[in-house]
Amino acid sequence: MAKLQVTVESWPIAGRFTISRGSKTEARVVVATIEEGVHRGRGECVPYARYGESLESVTTEIEAQRWTLERDPDRGALQRGMKPGAARNALDCALWDLEAKRSGRRVWELAGLPAPRALETAYTLSLGSVEEMGAAARAAADRPLLKLKLSGPGDLDRVRAVREGAPAARLIVDANEAWTPAIFAELTPALRDLAVELIEQPLPAGADDELANLAHPVPVCADESCHDRASLAGLAKKYDAVNIKLDKTGGLTEALALVTAAKEAGLAIMVGCMVATSLSMAPAILVGQDARWVDLDGPLLLAKDRMPGLDYRGSLVAAPEAALWG
Repeated sequence: MAKLQVTVESWPIAGRFTISRGSKTEARVVVATIEEGVHRGRGECVPYARYGESLESVTTEIEAQRWTLERDPDRGALQRGMKPGAARNALDCALWDLEAKRSGRRVWELAGLPAPRALETAYTLSLGSVEEMGAAARAAADRPLLKLKLSGPGDLDRVRAVREGAPAARLIVDANEAWTPAIFAELTPALRDLAVELIEQPLPAGADDELANLAHPVPVCADESCHDRASLAGLAKKYDAVNIKLDKTGGLTEALALVTAAKEAGLAIMVGCMVATSLSMAPAILVGQDARWVDLDGPLLLAKDRMPGLDYRGSLVAAPEAALWG
């Protein structure tokens, strides 16, 4: 019989991480561990208040699956019995890891995928003043892809300061639902001229229909508007890409299925993350193999990562070793 363990961990952030919805100085994660004999599988998730999640609610959701999981640790039953979200992500990834450990094979082999290559990840610049973001860009100017957190007022000046500070970097901007249609229409031509190549979630999810009627000088990516395959309907009319995060899809199983469905719908793929440790990033590296944009820099934003962690060399991140996950 299997045994489930649920723990809450806190990982300090290097400084402060700020987006349009607020700031934090630590990443608080939930880790699910499933043991079966000598084998152990782990999965990590980040509860997100934007989606009505908390450490307590996610822990409760995971604990509610204890009886079923300890008797039959099956990913298929998990997909049928839980809704998408952080809790299912931790359990789904733990079950993939457990299956890999039991079989002596890597997760990508079990999933019928080729061995993953190293990926070039974006590096995120936290929301700040024009001067702060310009200074952050200068400090990260050697990174090939920067992602800027924006908030509305003053955003164009922020992007200009970053472009000046990191003239050779590719740029992505993320408004985290903070813009209006008027701001979008005003800013996007200038952002195109500054060589911004993607805009994430400019309008609030549920109030983004106007994107279908607005020109897209820069491609637009759905983040908060896209969770799993059920949320894809109609997105291709409003967006050019989707940001796939395992904490939204509810794990690797649905994330891989969403990649296929999104590509069939004509949407480009971005893979993203919450601020978390390498254990959260490791499964997403498989999703990133099909992504045009990769944003798996969570551990780079922490004061320290778990050991063993992923191997980051600059902005290049390699596939996980089996000791970490999968």
